Amino acid sequence: MTTTDTSAVRDPDALREDMLRALHEQDGIKSEAVAAAFAAVPRHLFAPDAPPELAYDLHKTVPVKTDENGLSLSVMSTAHLQAVMLEQAEVRPGMNVLEVGSGGVNAAYLQELVGSTGNVTTVDIDSDVIDRARKCLDTTGYTQVKTVVADGENGVPEGAPYDRIIVTVEAWDIPPSWVGGLAEQGRIVVPLKVRGTTRSIAFDREGNNLVSRSYSLAHFVPMQGEGAAAERKVMLREGVALQTDDDRVPLEREALSAALSMPRLERWSGAAYDLPDELELFLTLNLPSPARLHASEDIVASGLVEASALKGVPALVSGDSIAYRTRRENSETDGFESGVIAHGPQAEALAEVYADLLRRWAQNYRRRGAATFRYLPGPAPAPLPKGAALRRHGVVTATWA
Repeated sequence: MTTTDTSAVRDPDALREDMLRALHEQDGIKSEAVAAAFAAVPRHLFAPDAPPELAYDLHKTVPVKTDENGLSLSVMSTAHLQAVMLEQAEVRPGMNVLEVGSGGVNAAYLQELVGSTGNVTTVDIDSDVIDRARKCLDTTGYTQVKTVVADGENGVPEGAPYDRIIVTVEAWDIPPSWVGGLAEQGRIVVPLKVRGTTRSIAFDREGNNLVSRSYSLAHFVPMQGEGAAAERKVMLREGVALQTDDDRVPLEREALSAALSMPRLERWSGAAYDLPDELELFLTLNLPSPARLHASEDIVASGLVEASALKGVPALVSGDSIAYRTRRENSETDGFESGVIAHGPQAEALAEVYADLLRRWAQNYRRRGAATFRYLPGPAPAPLPKGAALRRHGVVTATWA
């Protein structure tokens, strides 16, 4: 007879207590309200096919649905990211909340936060995802949550106006249905992807526009349907790719591939390399012709491209030249110094522009939260603000203070 050793199987309540303690320690949870919501919801019951240890892991997602190639279409987001976004939202009892992108557990947290006098609606384009969320919500007693199958791009207008709209998919734009469905003092928390980098941004209304209160690193599966991102990607050679969502950026594959075969130019800025997520955000939104350079481990090992491109690095491109960020150890700059690698006939000019931005960030904006985002719905203003990102329904701008 075969026996199963269950000694290593941990009680879900104990796992939930450990998760709460870790979320406090890592600044995921800051308020008593969010802590109470995470303590109340049996997170593991929203991931019935996964080990409880995975469900309660702070930084791991739980697969919900994949496509025929194994690409995630829906996941249960990490506990840490959900906590951060709920803190950004500042949901209060009695509020009316819309969640775009459903999984079930986040809607349960929201229902805990709005209480018996508030309302939560969760919408998803995929009926399988909604059916799963509905089953989990009913099983755990969150029957008050309303589930809707629809394209999140169009919102759920019959439930508007909403005090909070929480988007749990990576969005490329903020559609009119979200802005129009927001209460006058409302807030949208959305993982907004701009030029290849994503931040969870908490936007408040400022007249007809939106202005950010906070932002944080975020990673989600991309939005499907009408709101799907419009991006271009070119393979310069096997293992090297450039990606951009800006139509104004030239991606000349043959010319840029040839540039990589030319001798590299190194330019060191003399500026500290620090807070890489804030630095990357600044570069992404201030480079005049930005793309994102990706390279495989094999390419990096060959020495053709620096390790900064393994997970994507902001690149400055022209028709026939490219420049991107790197770093080296330097005790005079608090450990590391930022620099530029450039290739092609215009390498010198691109490197100088890039290095100047590295110095500007280190001298003036080397801290967290220095950026303020604005979303301007409707036609693009003229002249277009420097660094503005054009979208289908409006313009995203960022300023640094």
